[in-house]
Amino acid sequence: MDAPLKGIRVIDWTIWQQGPVATTMLADLGAEVIKIEERDKGDPGRAIFAIGGSAATAKSGHNFYFEANNRHKQSLTLDLSKPEAREVMYRLAEKSDVFVQNFRKGVADRLGLGYAELSKRNPRIIYASSSGYGPNGPDSGEPSFDYLAQSRSGIMNIASVTTDEPIYLTGGIADQMGAIMLAYGVMTALVARERHGVGQEVNASHLGSMIALQGLNVASRTILGHEFPRSTRDDAYNPLWNHYRCADGKWLSLGMLQTDRYWKDFCAALEMPELIDDARFNSIRARGKNHRELVAILDQAFARKTRDEWMGILKRGGDFIYTRVNSIDDLPDDEQALANDYIVAYDHPEIGPTKVVGVPIMLSKTPGNPRGRAPELGENTEMILTEMLGYSWEDVARLRESGVI
Repeated sequence: MDAPLKGIRVIDWTIWQQGPVATTMLADLGAEVIKIEERDKGDPGRAIFAIGGSAATAKSGHNFYFEANNRHKQSLTLDLSKPEAREVMYRLAEKSDVFVQNFRKGVADRLGLGYAELSKRNPRIIYASSSGYGPNGPDSGEPSFDYLAQSRSGIMNIASVTTDEPIYLTGGIADQMGAIMLAYGVMTALVARERHGVGQEVNASHLGSMIALQGLNVASRTILGHEFPRSTRDDAYNPLWNHYRCADGKWLSLGMLQTDRYWKDFCAALEMPELIDDARFNSIRARGKNHRELVAILDQAFARKTRDEWMGILKRGGDFIYTRVNSIDDLPDDEQALANDYIVAYDHPEIGPTKVVGVPIMLSKTPGNPRGRAPELGENTEMILTEMLGYSWEDVARLRESGVI
């Protein structure tokens, strides 16, 4: 059976990470994604983190950043300052379902590529824009990158309890979350078009996406008047909702909210039956009151055995809720991640055998496929113009000579 989005054509006029990841998610589910790139250097994401050293473009080296953000796509290069290049975009928009862009407010409209113009040519088109701070308000035209998104959204101030300084979370967390929300908006708009026959504009932003990511904490502030209190692990009010270092230096995480339900079996598993009826710890209220003391006792207990030993003991000892604490370095070999194809093997035609992040959702009859490479700069320009848009080879030669493509 075909992939769920087969037959959906997406114009991807995006750069860096937030926009490209959104269209990659659509491509993983079968959409045909045509990436529009600047004629000479392409997406600036091509110019960083090159394998084997820094590179100006992917012509001189592949880089993981661009590969991760642009798999499955076709690359069409255009100089959009030229009218003939914009005419290519118009003809492409007439034949497409979705248009995605993440340039600063006003850029698309100045080039004649805003929603008003494209929807006149294709009323059913879904026009999706990703931004830093949303389409309205005093900062709607300001540029944003992941660092600024984390700053503005508040997440940098919940990342640590050992310092009052904001902590940046590496890996483009806000870009990834913004991409997820943008793809979510596009999918919703496609469903609405299927049901109601209308195209429409979709907006998603760094700020809105990161507020949504922290929804429960933000709701605590808006409803109760305060955000969740932060505490160090030695000050965990519920010591069974905490993480502990084992004898081999590896960490184990406990996630038991209903502590009275587990307390007796937990103490038995740790071979500490004397704690069961200890007045300091024999109820959830008592454990909360004396939580620092109990955390210190559990620290000593878990330090006596390796993590694998404790994982076996807890598995045999009762219906406990626990897991190991992974590092990013652990994830490519995590058996649970591999069993569910959250990370999959891929034999890249140029890079060779590697692994890529999988599709995070499972569709039983129309699954997605994350295995695919990013395009070379302009790799598909001639094919798109001749086979899809009806340009002749003489047209292509003329457009190339005039610097349009």
